[in-house]
Amino acid sequence: MHDRRNVEIKARLRNLAAARKIAARLATEPPVQLHQLDTYFVCSHGRLKLRETRGEIAQLIWYNRDNQHNAKTSHYQLLDIENAEALKIELTAALGVRCVVDKHRELFLWKKVRIHLDTVIDLGTFLEFEAVLGRNDSEEVGRCQVEHLSAQFNLEPHDLLPGSYAELLGAEPPNLDIPAD
Repeated sequence: MHDRRNVEIKARLRNLAAARKIAARLATEPPVQLHQLDTYFVCSHGRLKLRETRGEIAQLIWYNRDNQHNAKTSHYQLLDIENAEALKIELTAALGVRCVVDKHRELFLWKKVRIHLDTVIDLGTFLEFEAVLGRNDSEEVGRCQVEHLSAQFNLEPHDLLPGSYAELLGAEPPNLDIPAD
């Protein structure tokens, strides 16, 4: 298993309909509608969540990134989970649950960038870009793609958010130690 990376940015969305039009114009494929339930577990290093997506196999996702408003690099690992309910019971017993994020996501693709239009229960609407980096891609490529999209969507600095939906829901931020490469 190799360390996967992406460069991402998250922002509050002021106008979902306008953002949807921009995303549809830029997208290289038709959008996908998703309902995702992310259960965040207490974790001493990075963030650990079980993502259950209606109609798809669940994934255990560990990731680590700095909390900052501008584009940030996320290091992550994914593991497909056949029995999500059993794993959730085990991880809840062993680690404890930080919070649960329930969201409806519209996924658009532009080049190697995932454009998410998220409606998060109890939080509102958000826009997220994830520029997926290949093994040989530099972070600068991802940053340029995210900056280009930020301009297309007219994002302002005050729109940008530093953390995850878990922190916005009031869960304590995790220990964000990033190991030296």
